[in-house]
Amino acid sequence: MTRRVSSSDASPARAGVLDGQIIAVTGADQGYGRLVSAALAREGAGVVLIGDNSETLAAAASGIELAGGAAIPIKADVSVPLDWLSAQNRVLEIFGALHGIVHLADKRTNTVFNMLSEGEWMNLFNCNVKSTVAIAQILARRLPDTWLTVIGPHLDETGLQVYPQRGAIRGLVENGAGVDLRINLVSPSRASSGDEILDRPLADAVVTLASPRLRHLRGNLMDIPLAPAPKVRVPEAYLL
Repeated sequence: MTRRVSSSDASPARAGVLDGQIIAVTGADQGYGRLVSAALAREGAGVVLIGDNSETLAAAASGIELAGGAAIPIKADVSVPLDWLSAQNRVLEIFGALHGIVHLADKRTNTVFNMLSEGEWMNLFNCNVKSTVAIAQILARRLPDTWLTVIGPHLDETGLQVYPQRGAIRGLVENGAGVDLRINLVSPSRASSGDEILDRPLADAVVTLASPRLRHLRGNLMDIPLAPAPKVRVPEAYLL
């Protein structure tokens, strides 16, 4: 029998602006998802790490726990609506609440537009657009008081394939208030550098939107400028 955990059980001892909040993060085992999860946990949230790799999710959760936070991993493919619904129900079963969701809709490809296969395009669409619409729809039906912050396609992407994705997500966010969706979009200027200091403004924006004092915010499109990521230099020995 599963023990029901209250949201207060998920918060670390020290006070934080997100104490008592249960927040799910998709793509939480890498890139911005991992960065944001750690930032939310530092502010007192109990974080649910969602992704499709059990091992990396467990490692990310362990890192948060070692730092004094609270996190649990749940394996799910959020591009499949039933998978997301199952994960959402699991969170409610464990904690009895889900206050917010941070959804990573920033999958990108290095393939140029005119060489993009149908399979690659559909993968991008499913990961970024379909998943965002499905999560928003399920929230509207089942958890209308839960907020959703979307981390959208990076602003440095210029391939034609990104514009219909970005436009669809922005349109959903801008018009979501009309159906009482508590949804906002943050768009980083580049992909994650893996450097917490360089990527911190993105995490700060997400944490700010998660604050209970800003529950009224919705329909906002926030472009987040970030310092350029350092270029990796290849040792000369590898060039010989």
